[in-house]
Amino acid sequence: MKKVFENCYALDHKCYEEYGLTEDILMEHAAAGLANYIREHFAQDSSVLIVAGKGNNGADGIVLARQLYGDYNVKLCVPFGVKSDMAIIQLERATRLGIKLTEELSDADIVVDALFGAGLNKPLNESTEHVIHQLNTFKGYKIACDMPTGVGEYGLMPMAFISDVTLTMGARKEALFLDENKDAVGQVLCVDLGVSALFYDGESHTCVLEESDLKLPSRRRRNSHKGSFGHAAVFCGEKEGAGIISGMAAASFGTGLTTLVVHEKVSSPPYLMHSTVVPDNTSALAIGMGLGCHFESEFLQKYVVKSHLPIVLDADSCYSKEILSLLEQKEREIVITPHPKEFVVLWKMLTGEQLTVTEVQSKRFEMVRKFNDKYPHATLLLKGANTLIMQEDRLYINPLGCSKLSKGGSGDVLSGLIVSLLAQGYTAIDAAIQASLALVIAANNYKGASYAMLPTDIIDEISLLETD
Repeated sequence: MKKVFENCYALDHKCYEEYGLTEDILMEHAAAGLANYIREHFAQDSSVLIVAGKGNNGADGIVLARQLYGDYNVKLCVPFGVKSDMAIIQLERATRLGIKLTEELSDADIVVDALFGAGLNKPLNESTEHVIHQLNTFKGYKIACDMPTGVGEYGLMPMAFISDVTLTMGARKEALFLDENKDAVGQVLCVDLGVSALFYDGESHTCVLEESDLKLPSRRRRNSHKGSFGHAAVFCGEKEGAGIISGMAAASFGTGLTTLVVHEKVSSPPYLMHSTVVPDNTSALAIGMGLGCHFESEFLQKYVVKSHLPIVLDADSCYSKEILSLLEQKEREIVITPHPKEFVVLWKMLTGEQLTVTEVQSKRFEMVRKFNDKYPHATLLLKGANTLIMQEDRLYINPLGCSKLSKGGSGDVLSGLIVSLLAQGYTAIDAAIQASLALVIAANNYKGASYAMLPTDIIDEISLLETD
């Protein structure tokens, strides 16, 4: 996992004040990171269009043009002139080398957006939107310098550069991991600014997860039996398929026993047991998937609210004041897994504040932190294109999700994976992180058409996961 920061201004200033590195030096390294990426992925003599803005992000692009000039067919466009001191200096250096500016935007093998970097906080003007529209029509491989133009702290502006890769400078920024920005930023890679991350980075309680962070359940003990690996009880409600899917996922992810808590027997795989009560040897619960109003209050009080067992609260749990009351239980391992619409409902129930889905999506980091301030002991997993997981001031971003998961039942699989790990003794935060990683990696491994993947296909892929 890698650290993520709201912005990098303080980190840059540390380089100036503590290490004696100048803005000029940092800029050379920023451009070198861009140049190295291009040299590694594209042959010499490839054409490179660099569109540079008036400020220091534009200056990075101008330095890149100088560093590539001679080895690549460089076309440098500065459509709005230069304004910052560093941009003026870098343009003079580039022209002394012989680089001539072009006013015409034309396609190239590589198209670099260096118009605006991080910190863009006002709408793009019509002229900038026109330039971005042109760049987006080009067929060349698109690289964003630090941040695609049009990507802001609260999501996409009406027009944004759609990049294949964003090479962000110094450290990763939160805005790169907003759901609305996901398609614009493409792959996110980090470029160092002349010092190791060990010295550049400051303290951060926010991290982005990587595939290498996946740690699958272990069965190295040879002297074991089914009771050694926990017993998950999954409440099966009005839409019984949701509970069955969760139970299947739980069993496939390592629980020794998995029971569906039902009113009457349902049609499910034979390896799932049925019970009209929570079995005495249960080690973790999952409730909410397709629940509806299937269980009476007295039953919920006895087996859910007054229980001490670790629990996953999903889907319909977010609509129940009775079930949400569990969030007050500070000594219990709790994972709650809303999607944005469900978060709107539970937040209104818990605080009285009415939000819209759009507001939640534009302030995802802010909202999970507000929830954490209120319930720091509970683990919140806010679903989305980039899943956010938070507990006790630690926030984890899972950016590995894909559109294959945009289908009913995917969340039920996730709940089953989480309760499986809780039943096996994982803490709530570790269960949420590992289950989330397993879900998205399994989905990415699915070889069928992106529109065709079923929840059962994810479960099949789960059984094939491997880690080093």
